Amino acid sequence: MDYGRLEKQLIFLREIDKAKSVFRNTLLLDVSRRENDAEHSWHMAICAMLFTEYLNEPINDMERLLKMIMLHDVIEIYSGDTFAYGNTAELSSQKDRELSAADKIFSLLPEEQAKEFRSLWDEFEDNITPESKCARLVFMPVYHNYMTNGQKWLELGVTKDKVLKRCNWIKQGSDELYIFICDIIDDAVKKGYLPI
Repeated sequence: MDYGRLEKQLIFLREIDKAKSVFRNTLLLDVSRRENDAEHSWHMAICAMLFTEYLNEPINDMERLLKMIMLHDVIEIYSGDTFAYGNTAELSSQKDRELSAADKIFSLLPEEQAKEFRSLWDEFEDNITPESKCARLVFMPVYHNYMTNGQKWLELGVTKDKVLKRCNWIKQGSDELYIFICDIIDDAVKKGYLPI
């Protein structure tokens, strides 16, 4: 057995354990705390399995889709989570920080796995394939904000136009889910959860 290969894989596994300590702005539905990247990725994977019936284009490879989802945020161990509605400086440096982080985290793996995982991460970022469009159907943060009475939206000064702009990628993957999320956003405004 090649223990050198196994050791590289174990180093990667130890490193990605840190995703459990990268906290996002999204609250858990019980509002006890913010969710972490590991929980976010797990939740996205379940969403993908549930919501493929609403896609504009059928997916060809569920396994590839799930791998993409499980890997997409591991880079935040090094780059940190960038708040979707954050300041201009943070948003403008996001791409460079994430590319550097992807180079670093995936280089821990044996060469062919490093190439495969990096390719999956790049595919997610490019948002061209049906699988990547499905992987980007991350409307759960919007839904969580709605279900927690807009607590984080109000706390962080997020407005309706910012949320709608951020949700444009949902339309690329699913017209039906985009209509649903727009209804949620409109209702959030009516209920005072989301300022105009």
